[in-house]
Amino acid sequence: MNRFDFAIKSFFTAVKNRKTKQKMIIFRYDKTFAGLLTAVFDAYNRRTFPDRLLNEEELEPLFTDECYTVITDETKSDRVWQGLRKKLMTVSCNMLRYVWLSELPGSDELIFRYIRKAFDNKHSIEMNFTDDDVFKMRNLAKKVDKECMRLIELVRFQKAADDIFFATVSPDHNSLPLIIAHFTDRFADQKWIIYDIKRNYGYYYDLKTVTEMTLDSSDLFPEGKLDEKLMAADEKLFQELWKGYFKSITIKERINLKLQRQHLPERYWKYLTEKQ
Repeated sequence: MNRFDFAIKSFFTAVKNRKTKQKMIIFRYDKTFAGLLTAVFDAYNRRTFPDRLLNEEELEPLFTDECYTVITDETKSDRVWQGLRKKLMTVSCNMLRYVWLSELPGSDELIFRYIRKAFDNKHSIEMNFTDDDVFKMRNLAKKVDKECMRLIELVRFQKAADDIFFATVSPDHNSLPLIIAHFTDRFADQKWIIYDIKRNYGYYYDLKTVTEMTLDSSDLFPEGKLDEKLMAADEKLFQELWKGYFKSITIKERINLKLQRQHLPERYWKYLTEKQ
């Protein structure tokens, strides 16, 4: 949905609310998950529920009657989270995190409505897929989960001169936090960095702990690959050997690029040594 369509939708929603004599209530928060849970706590405490969730910079819709600023509070967010753990199965609590990390417009409002329905209903809503919000939550979480599986399969490490293995990703969703546990278990015997160049942050594993990190310069990974000047002496050789092997087992008569793109979206190709 572009900005014009979004503005039109907000306008007609506001007009509809005016006609039915409903107040247009806006909550502003810091766009963190803890902030969203705090907003849920404050809404129940105030007994007023927002029509829209905005950050500090976003403009208020027309005909706004009340605007409330949420102050993120870890105690409040923890209480809401513990309440959700009692109402929902573990898989559904994880689903909330997946939808949050999708970073799609309106995903926070979708989560807010889902949480409210979970608290307000005596019976579980988790399998009620006739409910539009429940259906959307499941489908969006599945999209994020599918991207996580692709990242796990397609992350390619390059060995740097300091013996740290480096990999870059740029997923559509903020999926990196969801796959770190896999790599910690899978590559527990070597130091590595997986870096999201789209969001400019990553994780460093030092054989003991995983630490979130950011890099100051994007010159370290031109075109999504580690700069050759920073590679280990034998890294380039291993890459050439791998490309040679990949080429040798390829049957030219059976190349089907359309099928390749279907199973392996082209946006991932730039990170694959064999596709260079």
